[in-house]
Amino acid sequence: MPPQPSAPIPLVLDVDTGIDDAMAILLAALHPGLDLRAVTCAGGNAPLEDVVRNTLTVLEIAGRADVPVGVGARRPLLEQPVDARHVHGSDGMGDLGLPAPRTEPDPRIAVELLRDEAERAYAQGRPLTLVPLAPMTNVALLARVHPDAFARLGRVVFMGGGADVSNATAAAEFNVFHDPEATALVLDACVEHDVPVTMYGLDVFYAPRVTREQSQALRDLGTPVTTLAAGLTSFHQRVFQDGTMTVGDAGAVASLLVPQAVRTERRPVRVELAGTWTRGRTIVDRRDWTGDMEHDPHGPARAMVDVCLGVDGDALRDVWLATVRGEVG
Repeated sequence: MPPQPSAPIPLVLDVDTGIDDAMAILLAALHPGLDLRAVTCAGGNAPLEDVVRNTLTVLEIAGRADVPVGVGARRPLLEQPVDARHVHGSDGMGDLGLPAPRTEPDPRIAVELLRDEAERAYAQGRPLTLVPLAPMTNVALLARVHPDAFARLGRVVFMGGGADVSNATAAAEFNVFHDPEATALVLDACVEHDVPVTMYGLDVFYAPRVTREQSQALRDLGTPVTTLAAGLTSFHQRVFQDGTMTVGDAGAVASLLVPQAVRTERRPVRVELAGTWTRGRTIVDRRDWTGDMEHDPHGPARAMVDVCLGVDGDALRDVWLATVRGEVG
């Protein structure tokens, strides 16, 4: 394993758990290089009630029931909610028949929990890294309701969008498509408050992959964590029928631990909010001649984003596998 930071990275995940959100929670909860302070929930891959239940369940299995879970947005800012249960199962997490969690969500709603954790990390001199793995409704509300707390974030690394790849529609990735106004608001807030932002989108999302043999090896270990991890990976392998599955959202979390495994370009990004066929698309400006930009009637996008365009998928996958196997410490 590569050298780890001298102190764990203070981290909050915003999730719509979701199979790959569950995989990301396991990594964030168990890796010693990450200090998981809280998890906030939004409707997305599944309805909010399922998301909250799934999130609490994963944290309990990981032995991290101490991590507060905030209940957040049930629906997008403007749109009617949609879900992705055709990908994640009817319960949002692979229909594994897991028992109901024993713990309850934090009494604070997601926006209040995000505010408190951003303020706490800032006061400690190690500003918070916020990793949205869901539609960014909660994060947009934080930016609007508690802008001072948003300004104290150290970094936003979101799973969403894509420069060249889409899935929810021919133009748009699911998280951004689900609430494009929220993504646009967050990018604007990052500009306003000078918060660095990274887009870990579909261009790299599928690269870290787990094989059937690796899934079976996890199952054979027989711990609560590896049994859950095997169930999650096996479900997606059955759904997509290609012998492997991506660790998906967990790759965005792993990129914090092995940043050398990720290639980014700093590019202007805006979100299409009006197009009939392109609503929710992240427009990544990859032009290399300023003359074109200077004569563009729209002008350049204000948000400068570190866009992930290439990854060492095996390196990111191996961080996840080693962590769920209990081999890091």
